[in-house]
Amino acid sequence: MHRIAGILLAILTLALGSRPAAAQAPTPLHDEQYPEVEIAHGAKLYEARCLTCHGSQGDAIGGVNLRSGKFRNAITDRDLAGFIRTGSPTAGMPPFALDNADMAGVIAYLRNMNSFDASTVKAGDVARGRAVFEGKGDCRTCHRVGRAGSYVAPDLSDIGAVRSAGSLQRSLLDPSTQTMPTNRSVRLVLKDGTVINGRRLNEDTYSIQVMDERERLRSLLKSDLREFTISTTSAMPSYKSSLTSDELADLLGYLLSLKGSSR
Repeated sequence: MHRIAGILLAILTLALGSRPAAAQAPTPLHDEQYPEVEIAHGAKLYEARCLTCHGSQGDAIGGVNLRSGKFRNAITDRDLAGFIRTGSPTAGMPPFALDNADMAGVIAYLRNMNSFDASTVKAGDVARGRAVFEGKGDCRTCHRVGRAGSYVAPDLSDIGAVRSAGSLQRSLLDPSTQTMPTNRSVRLVLKDGTVINGRRLNEDTYSIQVMDERERLRSLLKSDLREFTISTTSAMPSYKSSLTSDELADLLGYLLSLKGSSR
């Protein structure tokens, strides 16, 4: 099994030497601060795949100190992701594929390895998280995972591969900030007065396709509509108050485990 450690060995090294503070021109590494939950997710991946070679302090390999968070050949996060994914044939480094969520986590942890204390963050338990998803969270009423659940809301079977830990956490706490435009709730009123509420799937100049509240796929001509309203508020409830912090951590852990396999 390829290890992230093998990739990092070939591509991540400290910039040699140091310049006087006045001469340094800081390079922005990212647009915003990394969410703590993102860093924590990366810490778990590091422990599972990188610790053996790089050690807990990131300095077990000569000439490489991952705790610096700065790397000669990877100034920006995009650079770092590119190096990890493409590898380096000349250095004998194979390409390593990470999905978007895992890549975001690994990068967040490497950039904050020198200051992050993994022991202060409770890791979510996948089994308990699944129980919350199917039970107290009542998520299957709207969402589908594998062969079970509803089509009213987006299918989450591969959500852990396409959404980062930070984005998923925000979806659980403040869903309206994370709703994709194509998944917004709509209210349609036909010329005969029939009201259709549902989730927008697709739209062009002349028609719109929605999944209605009864899980029926509806394709309608806009010329047949009397009213067409797009909601900016998510139909999904916030779990900020209804779930405990432990339950939220477990639910997040379960969602991150969903990589496309049937469950």
